[in-house]
Amino acid sequence: MSVFIIAEAGANHNRNFKQATALIDAAVAASADAVKFQTYSSETLYSRNTPDFAGYKDINKLIKDIEIPRWWQKDLKLYCDDVGIEFMSTPFDESAVDELVTLGVKRLKVAGFESTDPRFVKMVASANLPMIVSAGIGSNIFSINNIINWCKEVQETPDITVLHCNNAYPTPDKDINLDRIDAIRGMYPDVRVGLSDHTRGILAPVLSVAKGVACIEKHYTLSKMLPGPDHPFALEPRELSEMVQNIRIAETMCTDTQKLLTSSEDAFMNAMRSVVISVPVKKGEKFTEENITTKRPFLPGNIHSSRYYDVLGQIALNDYDADDFVFDIDRQNSEKG
Repeated sequence: MSVFIIAEAGANHNRNFKQATALIDAAVAASADAVKFQTYSSETLYSRNTPDFAGYKDINKLIKDIEIPRWWQKDLKLYCDDVGIEFMSTPFDESAVDELVTLGVKRLKVAGFESTDPRFVKMVASANLPMIVSAGIGSNIFSINNIINWCKEVQETPDITVLHCNNAYPTPDKDINLDRIDAIRGMYPDVRVGLSDHTRGILAPVLSVAKGVACIEKHYTLSKMLPGPDHPFALEPRELSEMVQNIRIAETMCTDTQKLLTSSEDAFMNAMRSVVISVPVKKGEKFTEENITTKRPFLPGNIHSSRYYDVLGQIALNDYDADDFVFDIDRQNSEKG
């Protein structure tokens, strides 16, 4: 299966519906599989008693300024249906889960900051839809087991994709730790593993394909210069297209065709070596290390260089000049047979 690529629009609509549809158009142009928004309200996301932190003086006002108007979601879903891309949104409260299920989304996402909350994870799992869960801040290779078990408490056989994720915005390259993907796959072989990437570039998602990821999520924007917390580290449309293209190329490169020779190598078979006469040999003489060697090319009817030691000690049935190809050993073998 191809890597499922989620273009994370998040809050980069800036509460402008035309900007939201333009983001969808950019995801379609980039050939992403899904475009994802985020469904939250300041009242249910942060306590009113939250102090200033992370450089924000009024986190509630910040969230209020970037939360998606809930009445947009139906129209955004219909727009996605019309242009041929899957609509997704990450729910952050009970009503968001209900709204998205009612809209007919195919899957639900649990964000990295929420995936350590058993109450919330089980609430999302209760929708009985496939789940994509970012094992983000506070998670480690062992706590992923908690996520899986919480889901199993409400779904007998949960369909879970766990995304390796560093929840620093942006994530320094030195902290992305892509080897964690191998560890998760090794410890939880029955769970699909992916990457939610917050680094500034496109290298990490492309490299993750070699780790066997099933899903990649990446933030994007129409412009890094737009106001808002997520625009500066997000990809612009050209970069999003480049990322998707490189992911698809990486998939092709990482696919084992199970063929001894690929079709492209077939044209270069002649560049292999054959058993070749190094000094003239008379009929009846033995082939020795002094009179045979190996050289390119390998042509139809020649003896491949891998059989050099089979030729040693055999009797020449013909006269040979230097640089002639040896061929009569196979005739001897057929006559013996």
